[in-house]
Amino acid sequence: MVFSAVSGICAVALGALGAHQLKGMLSPEMMEAFKTGVYYQFFHTLAVMVIAVIKDENKSLKRSASFFIAGTVLFSGSIYGLALSSLSGNIWKWLGPLTPLGGLCFMAGWLFLLFYALKNKS
Repeated sequence: MVFSAVSGICAVALGALGAHQLKGMLSPEMMEAFKTGVYYQFFHTLAVMVIAVIKDENKSLKRSASFFIAGTVLFSGSIYGLALSSLSGNIWKWLGPLTPLGGLCFMAGWLFLLFYALKNKS
């Protein structure tokens, strides 16, 4: 729940930054990437919050939340870094490989959530 609260605050702040401060400063491609980072952060922040509300100690559910958190940091974080570093003209290309790794973490999170759902269907 703490992660969801902090991540939600950050997602709102980053979304506002993108909409108000970075518009016109970033290339259209980088602006679109930045927006994608915010969207994915919001979706997975909500997913972690739902998992926290469930309050089940199931290993699959805990792994799902862990992968969603890792995915948020790697996927959205790397996109933010790439977009913001483009402002200096020196893009941090080393962040590029982290984006798909974050995407894989998101997929693993959803897979573990599926395992939980299939095992606990009523």
